[in-house]
Amino acid sequence: MFTGLIEELGEVVAVDTMEDAVRLTVRGRRVTADAVHGDSIAVNGTCLTVTDVDDAAFSADVMAETLRRTSLRGVAPGRRVNLERPLRLSDRLGGHLVQGHVDGTGEVRSRQHSPQWDVVRVSLPPTLSRYVVEKGSIAVDGVSLTVSALGPDWFEVSLIPTTLGSTTLGIVEPGDPVNLEVDVLAKYTEQLLSRSER
Repeated sequence: MFTGLIEELGEVVAVDTMEDAVRLTVRGRRVTADAVHGDSIAVNGTCLTVTDVDDAAFSADVMAETLRRTSLRGVAPGRRVNLERPLRLSDRLGGHLVQGHVDGTGEVRSRQHSPQWDVVRVSLPPTLSRYVVEKGSIAVDGVSLTVSALGPDWFEVSLIPTTLGSTTLGIVEPGDPVNLEVDVLAKYTEQLLSRSER
């Protein structure tokens, strides 16, 4: 379980292709400081299992299912990525409950710059639109954000300077894919209500 508060910007240093998976090696000094084999680290909002730690970098195997469902299928060496370690039970929950289970991908449609913030519009897959509400929470590339505006097939988020400077959302451009995770409480509520109607 994560909070969507990114701890650091990491960098992909290697992508090793296997038969039906890839092994990512990502540099991130803060998230590897106490990481060991078997730990979880969210990479652009995708929960991955650490297979090796060496010299401020960690490796993780990404299976075909994850590649199919996330924007990690397009990562290459040199790419900046958002990194977050899992929440400890004693930690404050500053963002929202984020599982690191990506529900789908969207595409950045536009970004409007202003002196104090940027407004970014992202496409919203039809299968996810029912879980997104204005002023509700959504994770975009693992970043916990508040939906500031909502349309039939898009949503907008307003990004403050801290978010712009400390996450990949400061550098995404129109056309770039982003991972989306909707609020898990909405998914569970829908499932429970649908069962009670049977």
